[in-house]
This record gives sequence, structure tokens and C-alpha cells, in this order.
Amino acid sequence: MQATIDAARRLEDMGVDAVFGWDHFFPLSGDPDGVHFEATAQLAAWAVATERVQIGPLVFCNSYRNPDLLADVARTIDHISGGRFIFGIGGGWFERDYAEYGYDFGTVGSRLRALSESLPRIRDRWSKLNPPPMGPMPILIGGKGEQKTLPMVAEHADIWHSFVGPDELPHKLEVLRGHCEARGRDIDEIEISNGASVRDGVGGVGFDRLDALHAAGTRLLTIPLSGDDTPDGYALDRVQAFLDWRDAKNA
Repeated sequence: MQATIDAARRLEDMGVDAVFGWDHFFPLSGDPDGVHFEATAQLAAWAVATERVQIGPLVFCNSYRNPDLLADVARTIDHISGGRFIFGIGGGWFERDYAEYGYDFGTVGSRLRALSESLPRIRDRWSKLNPPPMGPMPILIGGKGEQKTLPMVAEHADIWHSFVGPDELPHKLEVLRGHCEARGRDIDEIEISNGASVRDGVGGVGFDRLDALHAAGTRLLTIPLSGDDTPDGYALDRVQAFLDWRDAKNA
């Protein structure tokens, strides 16, 4: 746990915009039974340890918690962080999490229906909590499905996160635009987020993919980092190249 806290502090000092953690009970790479910690407690620790950077899950799994409880957890971490919390949520997908912790895995359709039912409850609970969230808490929704996920993005999200490539992204954005227009919403209200590969910009590969994603409208890019990168924790040296790329785009 201390390694993740130290990494969050170092990333803040480097100037990153946000630090995200995932909501799983086991590692998704490396040793499947390796060291791992629960997401909500870890995010609360980061909230205490940092001062400026935004923090959030990428993403909470809707299946693991009662939605009203999850709303309360998020509100509490938002206060711990001084209003820096991003509420990321998705339908869930990693079957081992469900099987070993006793949750019904269901189907993709049933998990997304449950997410659709939970989002209004979460927003309603925020309006009832005393005190409420410190400000309008950004909602990030992860996924790319055109029939179920993107309508939820159009209805509820401030940020849409996916791993859609630059060739497919324009089509997905047109679909999202249609869902927004059907709800009387401007798509420009939604920040477009995407996952960057660790290969981008490293080892001479260059930033062609990121340039293409940026040209298509992506403005938030996440970089995967693993605690297995070094014996002492997280190898953060590769982050600086991404920050330099970001700053050049914003110049």
C-alpha cells in the first residue's frame, strides 16, 4: 500500500492531472495471486496523501456495492480530497472477482442493465447526503457499447473513457453525438478519455497513435503503471515523456 501512496505523491509532484486506480480484487497481470488492495480504501489513502491531483477509480464496478452505499463512499472520499474526486463507474467484466467474492456474474446485458438502474440512484443519493459532495462530482463512464453504454454516457457522464482506437473513435463519437442530441445535450459537454499504451512514446515508437486520438477529440489519456515495474515500486520515468507531449499540445 505504501508504494501506491508514494507513487501518487510522486506523480502529483511531476504534474499529472489525475491518478486513477482500478476496482478489482486480484491482479490482472503478472502473478494472479500477487499483492493487491481494495479500491475504495486505497483511493481514500491517496486523497489524504495528495493535495492537488484529481483522483478516482477507473472504474468502480457497479456490481460490488449497493449504489446508495457507493454514492456515500464517493461523497466521503470527495470530502477527504477537498473536492478532487472523479466518480468512475462501469458494468464490470472480470469473472474471477465475482466468483471468489460471491457476486452473481450474470451476462453483459444484465450487468449493463444494473448499471443503468444504479446511476439515477447514485445521483439521487448525492442530493440527499448531508453534507453533499463538495461540488459537481465528475462522472466518468467506461465502455464503448453503442446500444447500452453510450446512451448512459449521453445521459449521465461528464467523461467518457474507452480503449477505442483512432480509426474507430470518429464513428463512436458520431453515435454518442446522436444519443446526446436525442437527450438535448451538447456532446462538447463530455470530455473524451482514452487509454494509452505503455508502448506509445517509449523506445522510439513515437506518439503517432496519441496524436491521432488527440486529433479525433481525446483530451484525457491514461497511462497504465504496474507495481511490478521495479523491485522498489513504480517506474515513473516513462510518465515524463507523456507529460512533455501533453504540454506541447497545450502550448
